[in-house]
Amino acid sequence: MITALIIEEPLRIIRKYYDPAFELYHFLVEHGEAVARKALEAAEKVRHLNPDRKFIVEAAMLHDIGVFLTYLPEIGCTRDKPYICHGYLGREILEKEGLPRHALVCERHVGVGITKEEIIARNLPLPQRDMVPILLEEQIICFADKFFSKNRGALRREKTVDEVKRELARLGPDKVARFEEWLRLFL
Repeated sequence: MITALIIEEPLRIIRKYYDPAFELYHFLVEHGEAVARKALEAAEKVRHLNPDRKFIVEAAMLHDIGVFLTYLPEIGCTRDKPYICHGYLGREILEKEGLPRHALVCERHVGVGITKEEIIARNLPLPQRDMVPILLEEQIICFADKFFSKNRGALRREKTVDEVKRELARLGPDKVARFEEWLRLFL
């Protein structure tokens, strides 16, 4: 169960960058809560590895904080950066907030992670460095995030495993393989 006490600090940070009067704030919070719940379910499957549940909830709530700096007009984002940039932009925000561990979750959650080699080969508008989830908690949040989109009317609808795999297949078989490894661990 996610308690108000655990999410109060992430909400305080979110309110610094998002106005609660706007729809984008609600998209971000609802999506973060859905991801946090799924992440806690995944963490329960590997409790013998002692995942940091408080950190998981906080980082899940904050993992998309950089989205307002991108262009995704269907949810109210009208800045100039491509959506794929929201991870590293979120990292920059959370580093300024003094949350370096949470910042890495932001950067490493996009897709199922992006390698430096992929960034270069695909000429992605990202800093040239590995952005792949490493720590258990990073992997759990990234895994959980794949089950939820930011589409109007479907924020809390959990995608099926097959839907997630189809989406990841567009990015390459290695992405599906990484997700399948996580399925064996977390589902």
